[in-house]
Amino acid sequence: MRRALPLGLLMALLLPASALADTFDAAGAGKLPDSVGINSIWVIVAAMVVMFMQAGFAFLEIGFSRGKNAGTVVAKILTNFSIAGIMYWAVGFAFAFGSGKIAGHTGWFLVNFGDPQKAFPIMGLSDATIEAKWFFQFVFCAVSLAIVWGTTLERIKFGVYIIYAVVFAGFIYPVASHWVFGGGWLQSSLGMQDFAGSTAVHLIGATGALAVLLHLGPRRGKYGPDGKPRAIPGHNMPLFGLGILILWLGWFGFNPGSTLNAIDGRFTEVVLVTQLAACAGVLAALATARWRMGTLDIGMAGNGAIAALVAITAPSGYVSPWAAIPIGAVAGVIVVFGVLAIDKKLDDPVGALSAHGLAGIWGTLSCGLFTNPGLAKYNAVGHGGLVYNGSFHQLGVQALGVVVVFAFVLSVSWVVFAIIKATYGLRVSAEEEDAGLDMSEHGMYGYPEQFIPAPELVGYGAVPASAFKQPAVTPTHQEVPA
Repeated sequence: MRRALPLGLLMALLLPASALADTFDAAGAGKLPDSVGINSIWVIVAAMVVMFMQAGFAFLEIGFSRGKNAGTVVAKILTNFSIAGIMYWAVGFAFAFGSGKIAGHTGWFLVNFGDPQKAFPIMGLSDATIEAKWFFQFVFCAVSLAIVWGTTLERIKFGVYIIYAVVFAGFIYPVASHWVFGGGWLQSSLGMQDFAGSTAVHLIGATGALAVLLHLGPRRGKYGPDGKPRAIPGHNMPLFGLGILILWLGWFGFNPGSTLNAIDGRFTEVVLVTQLAACAGVLAALATARWRMGTLDIGMAGNGAIAALVAITAPSGYVSPWAAIPIGAVAGVIVVFGVLAIDKKLDDPVGALSAHGLAGIWGTLSCGLFTNPGLAKYNAVGHGGLVYNGSFHQLGVQALGVVVVFAFVLSVSWVVFAIIKATYGLRVSAEEEDAGLDMSEHGMYGYPEQFIPAPELVGYGAVPASAFKQPAVTPTHQEVPA
């Protein structure tokens, strides 16, 4: 790899037109049908909507963090997104979608792959350009990587993000996702169904999150002397809510965009299925929270939406609209019980293990229950679900896929984090954690006016000038400053 990366970069500079030539050679430059442009535009637009989910993750995590850790989330999101982009261009896309049962082996650095319909066969159903498909799949990788860090808020060293991001975007995510929806053995040989990534994106990210959490441990003060969890409230629930709505919007790129095709209009059916599931998830989570906790919890309402959207991701291209409602509703129930149960032992500030992990498992299994045989035939992957044909076969395939992907990602990630812990280290010091990562890792506060004493904020526009004025005379009982 040390030799291949520099060589690939050099070749990309020396042969700037090679990717373009490979993209258009199959049809002949200037002779492409209109569908190439239309489908490419659709895939790029859908990818941009998915990219906007990074803002949703940022707002959600900032809202669930304490104010002293608000700024570090911004740096983390930007850094991980950038690393994922370079690694997925260099090797990730080839591993994920190139020809091969275990891992792809065509399309390194998006050059010299020949006929794109043959080089990346699982996406041959769409004639969108390879560059459009790469961008769409890259933002999926970036979403999965963003999921990893929700469990680590307020106590992890920033350098850990960088190290793991390289391994995750270059190897872990591409290989595991290849098995599930990139043409690998789980999909092509067994018929595992995952239209847009309940397992291939969300469970992979949540499993990486579990691996790091097992090494990292809880935030200081999370558990009392009796071992019972204490609430550490986030500082901004409106910002959390904005993050939820942005993520919800992002799913209309995530699921419908996975058609990779705008010509037949099928993506509109996926929009409907996605929306119905999300609505059912919110309502079910609120009802469950009211019953279980005695209150209409804000965080549970938001996580109900996310859990339902995660769950419908795998079956969104396989199920009829009616099935979206039970899939989303069950996810809304699962996330409430999951968050409450996991919080007793593991400190997951945003509920990622439940909303992306447990809900991702449920969504993947739901294909084995609710897949419409006609849609399975249309997608050319797997068979109808138990509800339609009375067979447990597809449900068994889905369960096997979940176990295999979970085991692979957990074991590799656990080893990677163990090595990082033994060398670079995972946690900041107790003093740095108390001070907040904004200051200890970045040397600046996300909310300076809340933490820096007023006399040190001279010239800071948010502080009124009157705060810096000194009284001209010694105050009397009639001249006490307000």
